[in-house]
Amino acid sequence: MSNSTWWASESFWRKTAIWVTAFMLVVLILLTFDTVKKITAGHSKVPAYSVINNRIYYKYDKEEEHYMPIIGAEAPLFGKKLTEQEAKDLVSLGKMTTQAKNCMNCHTLLGNGAYYAPDLTKAWLDQGWAAESVREDLMIKFLMNPDKNPRGYGSKRKMPNLGITEEEARGVVAFLKWMSSIDTNGFPNKFRSIPQEGDNDY
Repeated sequence: MSNSTWWASESFWRKTAIWVTAFMLVVLILLTFDTVKKITAGHSKVPAYSVINNRIYYKYDKEEEHYMPIIGAEAPLFGKKLTEQEAKDLVSLGKMTTQAKNCMNCHTLLGNGAYYAPDLTKAWLDQGWAAESVREDLMIKFLMNPDKNPRGYGSKRKMPNLGITEEEARGVVAFLKWMSSIDTNGFPNKFRSIPQEGDNDY
C-alpha cells in the first residue's frame, strides 16, 4: 500500500499538466485575437490606410519619453486624396513590392530584417530626404534609379537597381508613409525626424 499523499501521486500531476496546458492554450488564443486586433489598420496605434492623405510628423512626448507620431492636416500623397480602399490598395502594393524585392535582406522593418542599410520603419520622416517639399519626388527617383540618384546616408553603401516601376515606387512610398504613422513606442531608438516645416522644435 502506497503511503504517498494525493498531491504527490503521478495521476494528480498528469491531470494537472493537462489542465494547465489546456488553460494556457485558451490564454494564448485570447492573446492572439487581442494582438491581431491591436495591430490591424484602424487601431489607435495603427492608423487606417487613409492616413496617407494627411501630414505625418513627430513631437516629443515628455510623459512617454519618446517621439510620438502626429497626424496633421490634409496632405494627400502625390497630390491626390484617396478613399480608404484606394489607400489600402496602394499601401498593399508597396508592402508586396518590399517583400518581392527582398528589401529586408538589407533593411529593417519594425525590428525585423538586416542592418546593412538604413532602418525603414520611419523612412518617410528620415532626415536624409532633406525637406518635406521635395521628399516624394526624391523617393520616387531614388527607388526607380538608385544608381543615378544615390543616397548613402554617410556611408559608401549603395542600393542596387531592383527594377522598381513607377507604380511600384509610388506604392512603396505610400507604404513607408503609412508605416511612419504607427506608434512604435519610440522604436527605432533615438530616431530624429526630418525637419518639419513651420516647426520650431527642429
